[in-house]
Amino acid sequence: MTKNQNILEIRDLQKSFAGQRVLKGLNLQIPAGQITVIIGGSGSGKSVMLKHIIGLIRPDFGEIRLDGENLFGMSPEKLKETRMRFGMLFQDAALFDSMSVYENIAFPLREHRPSMDEEQVAELVAQKLLQVGLPGVEHKMPSELSGGMRKRVGLARAIVLNPEIILYDEPTTGLDPVMSKAVDDLIVDTQRHLKGTTIIISHDIRATLRIANKVAMLHDGRIVAEGTPHEMAHSNIETVKNFIEPGLHALEKV
Repeated sequence: MTKNQNILEIRDLQKSFAGQRVLKGLNLQIPAGQITVIIGGSGSGKSVMLKHIIGLIRPDFGEIRLDGENLFGMSPEKLKETRMRFGMLFQDAALFDSMSVYENIAFPLREHRPSMDEEQVAELVAQKLLQVGLPGVEHKMPSELSGGMRKRVGLARAIVLNPEIILYDEPTTGLDPVMSKAVDDLIVDTQRHLKGTTIIISHDIRATLRIANKVAMLHDGRIVAEGTPHEMAHSNIETVKNFIEPGLHALEKV
């Protein structure tokens, strides 16, 4: 698949919970080999959309097509296999507090590569920790790590199976500006290293304009605008302007 093709296509995605419509006909194309950032305020449906993309939630209506095949038309076995093409960094890293860093990163390997021997597992864990800039912390517990370090360990776990598509749920939330930039740089470096596709949901305008190839805005359950960072920063759509301009003003003061 070439860089200009779309690896994922979301078509008319609709979802309600307890009678409340969250996604109201969401349409979006995700280009292969690029960083796509979906921005939007709290309650706009970003996390619900992300859970649909990895098949954790089934829509009331609509499709998500991966390489042209509808995720929700797959058998349970095929869907489980397809999920291995994805890696996900959750907002709080979602590490297992009772497991060491080593065991956290090794967890997907034990689940999906049971034939790997311990020497191979250890080599991969060390390789991924080096890749995220945290060599030698295998035996630390999550409680011993800073917020930024937890994010990095979470990313190491997300990429240990070398996924084609990496999903990030608010990767810079709760981090100071210096650490936020370090995480942004890590996302870009990981994208270059894996040569895959990156999807980020975020409300961090500074990070979005810095690292995105494509930006889409989700508002009230629908995509209301999409384009390059430059196009979105100069959009005349009121909803987009109201969301992005405060972030632009903050950038100007830096």
